[in-house]
Amino acid sequence: MEEYPSKQATENLDDPPNSRLFVVTSRSITEDELRESFNGFGDIQGVWVVKDKQTKESKGISYVKFAKSSQACLAMEEMHGKVLVEGTKPIKVFIAQSRSSTRHRDVEDEELTRIFVMIPKTFSEEDLKNTFKEYGDIEYCVIIKNKFTGESKGLGYVRYYKPSQAANAIENCDKTYRAILAEPRTKATVTEDYRGGRGDYSVGGDNMNQYSFPMGDPVNYPVMDYRSGDFTRCLMMSTRAALTQEQIFALFDLIPGMEYCELQRDAYGMSKGHALIRYSNLGSAVYAKEKLNGFEYPPGNRLAVNFVDDGEDRSSPVGRMAMQFVAAQMMSSVWNGPSTSQVMKPPNFPAVSQMSRIQTDVSLPPLKKLAPPDSKAKERLFVVFSPSPLPPDVLEDVFCRFGSLIEVHLVPGRKVGYMKYADKQCADEAMAMLHGHVVNGVKMKVMLADPPREESHKRPRTY
Repeated sequence: MEEYPSKQATENLDDPPNSRLFVVTSRSITEDELRESFNGFGDIQGVWVVKDKQTKESKGISYVKFAKSSQACLAMEEMHGKVLVEGTKPIKVFIAQSRSSTRHRDVEDEELTRIFVMIPKTFSEEDLKNTFKEYGDIEYCVIIKNKFTGESKGLGYVRYYKPSQAANAIENCDKTYRAILAEPRTKATVTEDYRGGRGDYSVGGDNMNQYSFPMGDPVNYPVMDYRSGDFTRCLMMSTRAALTQEQIFALFDLIPGMEYCELQRDAYGMSKGHALIRYSNLGSAVYAKEKLNGFEYPPGNRLAVNFVDDGEDRSSPVGRMAMQFVAAQMMSSVWNGPSTSQVMKPPNFPAVSQMSRIQTDVSLPPLKKLAPPDSKAKERLFVVFSPSPLPPDVLEDVFCRFGSLIEVHLVPGRKVGYMKYADKQCADEAMAMLHGHVVNGVKMKVMLADPPREESHKRPRTY
């Protein structure tokens, strides 16, 4: 299969990076229809419809190349799930992987929302946020600090909610920030690129890796017992369940003052079962440790939360006294409350123990019974999960609320699944309400599934 005409200079297809879209369409969609549909998002440099070598018929796969990555990202966000021509199925739109990439999947949204910047060492996290908020809504900002001195290394991360916002920041921010996309921590070339390509990023001999929070492996963190008085603003959470970054963030964000939350990953991008959380004040950290250590989330999985070194000097008598005073006040509030088995509820603060099993940003209808297992499927929904699939029982809980749900099926080893309905209208209602929304920290793209075939020659879905 030849994706592009041989005369096309393929070395320009990934310049700039992430400026090329991979589009799954109906076979009847033409190049002109694609160009017309995507033309409003920016300067299109090329459109290619992939055709069968022998029959010359469209395979239902196309590529659209933009002049800027921000244009491609905006087009992906706006056009994914849209119908281009009446009577055809909704299209699927993704950022295409680089042609030189050895990966077997296209780029995921979460890989496109975090940027890495060089900043003045005098910058606070509020300064960092104020500098970059003009380019889009910011989820969080982090300044990289030396774990021993607590001084800024002049480096930071900014995480946006949308890929187009991150791309816009990279393209338009002051060049002195030298902003780039913070690629996944699994890149083998990371160390070489950032030790040799951007100069010396070490402070006091502590080498800085772009994609790792410079505090070492979680198992090497000095864990402190609150009874000894060694309180800090930093916590390390350990879990056996496969929690996502978003789920952990949502849980610890219930306590006011959270500044930073990062799930620790190994060299292969897999969760280590640890997350680092930092609060702006000691009281919030003490409260979070006391209330979430041993808390079951999800049910059956008991979290372990401990204090870790946050790099601040507490050797002075004044510093230690202040630390113990704040901690003592927090402990008094916790242990002298109505019940130590329940989470204390300050003003406008929801109790963690009362959190619903389903946390979502959309108002769901009440539960309904499943359709009989032998019911004939009148419609199937195809769901893409980001960053990871939800448990089948949670999916069943959510998708059954629209009626006539037969079963939930997750594709092993992939972030996709199918929902079978005995009634088409129920499936349409579920798709209309749930597409693009978040359940338990997982964003879902919900669309009509292709009719099942005995044999398919389509390019495998790579997300």
